[in-house]
Amino acid sequence: MLTRVRASVTLIKLHMAEDIETKETVVGTVEEVLPNLLFRVRLESQDELILAYLAGKMRLHHIRVLVGDQVELVIDPYGGKARVVRRLT
Repeated sequence: MLTRVRASVTLIKLHMAEDIETKETVVGTVEEVLPNLLFRVRLESQDELILAYLAGKMRLHHIRVLVGDQVELVIDPYGGKARVVRRLT
């Protein structure tokens, strides 16, 4: 019984890792810094502003994002928000 549980947990972890790797990322420039680690980011591919929040690992390691920084974003498929996953410059 215990080996079945371990096998199913391992399969779930592998499936989650595949989802993370297949997410599409875009690059943008931070235009405005808002309270609570929110940012207005102008996407390079489309000339529009989008609301973005800081990813958990970036919060954990206190990585600062300033106006004018180029950032890598993962856009949420359900809404207009994006997650900042990497600071490029």
